[in-house]
Amino acid sequence: MKLAIISEVHANVEALEATLADIAQEAVDRIVCLGDIVGYNTEPQECIALLRAAGALCVAGNHDRAVAGQITTETFSATAARAVAWTRERLHGDEIAFLAGLPLKANIDNKLLAVHGALHPDAGCETVRLDSDARRALSMAALIAHPSGALICAFGHTHELAIYEFRSGKTVLLPEDEIKLRRDTYYLINPGAVGEPRGADRRATYMLLDLRERTLYVRRVAYDVWAPLAATRKAGLGPRAAFLRGPLRSAIGKGLAAIRARKNLKRAAR
Repeated sequence: MKLAIISEVHANVEALEATLADIAQEAVDRIVCLGDIVGYNTEPQECIALLRAAGALCVAGNHDRAVAGQITTETFSATAARAVAWTRERLHGDEIAFLAGLPLKANIDNKLLAVHGALHPDAGCETVRLDSDARRALSMAALIAHPSGALICAFGHTHELAIYEFRSGKTVLLPEDEIKLRRDTYYLINPGAVGEPRGADRRATYMLLDLRERTLYVRRVAYDVWAPLAATRKAGLGPRAAFLRGPLRSAIGKGLAAIRARKNLKRAAR
């Protein structure tokens, strides 16, 4: 079985269309989506429709569950929470029901486990990020102990491409984009982001997993990144200074916050 694994579509129809066109050339048996179909961008209906038409096996992301009203946005950023509310107002009942019906975890033929955030928690797994050695170790241990006998767990949520292999008792990050999977080893794999990339490379990314040949490939797909950005700004969903890269925008935001704090202290001292 050959699978295309995607994640973090985030209502970016330009990125999803380009990714699906690339996948169409690969003769895959099925598309597996690791959640966050909606959120941040302005085409949630179109993205839901495309994935349903493609027969994708989807699990629920935290943005999907928030839009469906299954979790709150208390831990979301202001930008993310605003997009959740905006999206909920624009989806029809059957689209909300589709998101609400997505499972938190999926088992594909006892060969691959699919989750949005992390495998190890019994509850709230869609909100846990595998962004530390400790958390990855917990999900790796859950994979090793899983009754399915699967050797691979695909996860998303971090928006970062990654392939981790269990080697000599440790979870090790592999630098390659193409690997031959060993038959006696466990793997945690993250396909990165289709519609909401966080790094300097703005291309959509996904993975091709051939379970019969035991190969894993990373694919990068170019698309018009300015179209969704313009639509998001027009809808009032983008963060302030969205044209700046995340680290610079964050630094400026912290600087402005410090200036406001100093002004407040001066007023209080008068």
